[in-house]
Amino acid sequence: MTAAPVLASTREELSALLDGARRSGGRVAFVPTMGALHEGHASLMRAARAATDGPLVVSIFVNPMQFAPTEDLDRYPRTLDADLEVCAAEGVDVVFAPGVEEMYPGGFSHDSVRDGVTVAPGSVATILDGASRPGHFDGVLTVVAKLFGLVRPDVAVFGQKDYQQLVLIRRMVRDLCLGIDVVGAETVREPDGLALSSRNRYLDADQRRTALALSRALRAAQERAAYGVPAARWAAMAVLKAEPGLELDYLALTGPDLGEPPETGEGRVLVAARVGTTRLIDNVPVVLDRATPDLMTAGTAPAASTTSERSS
Repeated sequence: MTAAPVLASTREELSALLDGARRSGGRVAFVPTMGALHEGHASLMRAARAATDGPLVVSIFVNPMQFAPTEDLDRYPRTLDADLEVCAAEGVDVVFAPGVEEMYPGGFSHDSVRDGVTVAPGSVATILDGASRPGHFDGVLTVVAKLFGLVRPDVAVFGQKDYQQLVLIRRMVRDLCLGIDVVGAETVREPDGLALSSRNRYLDADQRRTALALSRALRAAQERAAYGVPAARWAAMAVLKAEPGLELDYLALTGPDLGEPPETGEGRVLVAARVGTTRLIDNVPVVLDRATPDLMTAGTAPAASTTSERSS
């Protein structure tokens, strides 16, 4: 039987557990989560375990700062007992599950954090999810910086499904000289292509079928990427517009750093949409080319410099 991880709920407990590991010379691996763990999270733990023979730490904390007052903070699932079972199965050594007061001494409110020190994520945080959720990435980077300071990991693993988050965390680590190796693990999908997400549990059977349009659209973009950015976008939009139960937030083709896509080379296609009351995101890499004309989209596609399209 796999040993259960040690549960720490305070900074002092976490520090005591990790100080001994550091004295033995082990590199600390870290996977931050908000709980409601599934196979996608488990894959991050396996990637973290492969990156070091030292202790593996998983945090479980639903961060109020990254939720707007109108968003689903109270609705977000809390499943600590089941989460500990997932961590035990993956050989996690320490689970850090602090309360809000531990991470935000004195309690949290959106007004109170404006008077404190937070992380300003820069212009990349104002596009895509940042445009739809103003202030979201301020909350993400601030809590990740707090967790990095408490855990002091050598390597941290994040999923590529939250690709904009991954880009911003890598920039924060680089720009603030944090000295952490940030690993981006591939998105884990259901057999039908739906990206695993804690929010998938909110979808009924019909909504789940509608949600599959996201991954179909991304595959369509990948298949047409050899014909250039307009062709890839056209193919993806054709799939999304044919799904009446889907409310598109954005579809974007970008470079790997979320800047303008290259005419040829590696890019990224990202999508966000609501199905019912549930907001879902997904993305895949693409390899762009313009060597072959695409007659299917000739005269119909927007200019290649236009990287994203939002619903009206």
